[in-house]
Amino acid sequence: MFFSSPFHAQSTYFPPISETAAWEEVTPASMGWCEDKIPSLYSFLEAENTKGFIVLKDGKIALEKYFGSFTKDSLWYWASAGKTITSFLVGQAQQAGQLSITDATSKYLGQGWTSCTPAQESRIQIVHQLTMTSGLEDGIADNHCTIDTCLIFKSDPATRWAYHNAPYTLLEKVLEKASGQNINVYTQQKLKSMIGMTGAWFTLDYDNVYFSKVRSMARFGLLIQNKGVWNNKVLLADTAYVKQMINTSQDINPSYGYLWWLNGKPKYMLPTTQFIFPGSLAPDAPDDMIAALGKNGQMINIAPELGLVVIRMGEKPTSQAAEIGIVFCNQMWQKLNDIMCGVSAVENSDPTEQSLILYPNPANDRIIVPETDIFTLYTIYSITGKEVKQGMLPADQSIDIASLPSGWYMVKFSNAHSSKGIVRFLKQ
Repeated sequence: MFFSSPFHAQSTYFPPISETAAWEEVTPASMGWCEDKIPSLYSFLEAENTKGFIVLKDGKIALEKYFGSFTKDSLWYWASAGKTITSFLVGQAQQAGQLSITDATSKYLGQGWTSCTPAQESRIQIVHQLTMTSGLEDGIADNHCTIDTCLIFKSDPATRWAYHNAPYTLLEKVLEKASGQNINVYTQQKLKSMIGMTGAWFTLDYDNVYFSKVRSMARFGLLIQNKGVWNNKVLLADTAYVKQMINTSQDINPSYGYLWWLNGKPKYMLPTTQFIFPGSLAPDAPDDMIAALGKNGQMINIAPELGLVVIRMGEKPTSQAAEIGIVFCNQMWQKLNDIMCGVSAVENSDPTEQSLILYPNPANDRIIVPETDIFTLYTIYSITGKEVKQGMLPADQSIDIASLPSGWYMVKFSNAHSSKGIVRFLKQ
């Protein structure tokens, strides 16, 4: 989100490629965050079986915490969050002319990779594997099974969204055939060596699972936040693919891109069900959040407007009600919102902003702004920087906030000549 002054974007920091080099940090206090809320977040994460947690702000480490015997050098699995690595590699393979996402999958896997008829199979394209719309039956005993007898026709491609692991897993076989390289070699050349990321793919049953350190996961999140560019080094120049990857990929489940989950959409679907849920995946997370979500709460959450990358690795959260853990994800953002105190989304360049005072603060129904003769307009923003209310400042200098949900907000005052005076308030 771009605001007129006093809002401004921050430049992005990229850590050195060397894993042993220092990664710059930024203190929560320097950003105006409520440091007294951090212990509550850490207690929540520990109670929810978290092993490692990082928050990057504009690339710098703002929060980093490890639990139990787990350390920054410990390895853990990404589960389905690793699907997003595959999505990125497919874009690179297309950029290199090794494949096109509109190619039939059988071009790389050969005819008979499914139990479909030749005509049915020929209609399945790489893009359908990226978008979970292959049309293959996901309701079998083991939808991770990649052998042909497990891959059964259910519907025509692109007519049905279903979270089906097997067609995704076979994308890596497509990459290997198209590139002529093992998936670990390809990942090393196209991604890991370029951003200082470590880790490797390991085959577990039918699945190919990525393992790495927490900071490597954070590096990948930072790369995606910067749309495939690492410190002016362009890894994925196909901007059309990047845009498609992190935006709605089909009409059936608008909360899904190319193996990335998307917040802020009007509806969403979840693994193992065909039910359509209204609203956003994580209502308390920023609307522009894109997410890599994996079994037992493996997460990369990227909030571009806030300049945040949030990483969580660990065991299954107690609150997780679905394979991708959206309940836990939303609870985590509630805690993060408390820490950010409403200041991270709205950056202020006017050092005199706090000379304005609101009362009561906290407030229930109305806020009053004394001594604001120079201002005629107000705009209220949520903690995520979303405009929620604006209008002319009434003669009694009070603003009705009764309809706003509880939480932190920022109110900006302005007139025809200036845009100044930002004050934070809490709606109870």
